[in-house]
Amino acid sequence: MTFTLGPRAASSGYRLEAFDEIGSTNVEAMERGRAGDRGSIWFVTTMQTAGRGRRQRAWIAPRGNLASSVLEVLSIAPSTAATLGFAAGLAIAAALQKVSIEAALRAGPQALRYDLKWPNDVLVGGRKLVGISLDAEIVDDRLAIVVGIGTNIVGAPQGTPTPAISLADLGVQISAEELFSALSDSWVEFRGIWDNGRGFGEIRRLWLERAANLGQPIAITSSGSTIEGIFETIDAQGCLMVRTASGQLLPITAGDVFFGTAASARSA
Repeated sequence: MTFTLGPRAASSGYRLEAFDEIGSTNVEAMERGRAGDRGSIWFVTTMQTAGRGRRQRAWIAPRGNLASSVLEVLSIAPSTAATLGFAAGLAIAAALQKVSIEAALRAGPQALRYDLKWPNDVLVGGRKLVGISLDAEIVDDRLAIVVGIGTNIVGAPQGTPTPAISLADLGVQISAEELFSALSDSWVEFRGIWDNGRGFGEIRRLWLERAANLGQPIAITSSGSTIEGIFETIDAQGCLMVRTASGQLLPITAGDVFFGTAASARSA
């Protein structure tokens, strides 16, 4: 199979560049943005050799997984751009739901639920299926935003902070090309709802419907410190809101989230 845009993405003017092999689709996308490409364009491959996840962690994937990055060049503030990652999570979750419906029917209605972990991961049964990263740079008078979406289709990495899983492990037999076509159309839908940040209220509502461990204990590690509490919600800027044992409601802007207590965070 070859990579193609979904019909909705194609009619919306998106472009596509596919690679048999590439170091990083994110790096390629940002280089194009720096060179003056005004978006909107996807960069995709089934073999990425120098991929990076959140916090620049190496993300090595076997051939057959989907590495995809979309470049959008917008006249918005960086703080607004940060909320686009939530729309990306909804887009890939919707695409996964669409392509795996037959497997879900075989396995049972609750077996394949795609949950969203703050800020940008997609989980199945508590294990990481999709990683999402977001980078932005000012180019001339606009903001070049690259959203990278890496999906474990045929294999999952080992030794990750959150245990990982692949679609093949779940019994979902699809290709990267099939998933990408659905993703490109879902992206148009949820990017449209997001509407350059104006629609984040609706994105937030939809995201919370899929939020992993909402209302449950979590631990967040950042810069060597750990905060424990109950995951209450995300706020209007996308910050994680944690209710501590003292009753204080704390906004978290960055960090690694672990379900349960600080003990589980230290052992991960």
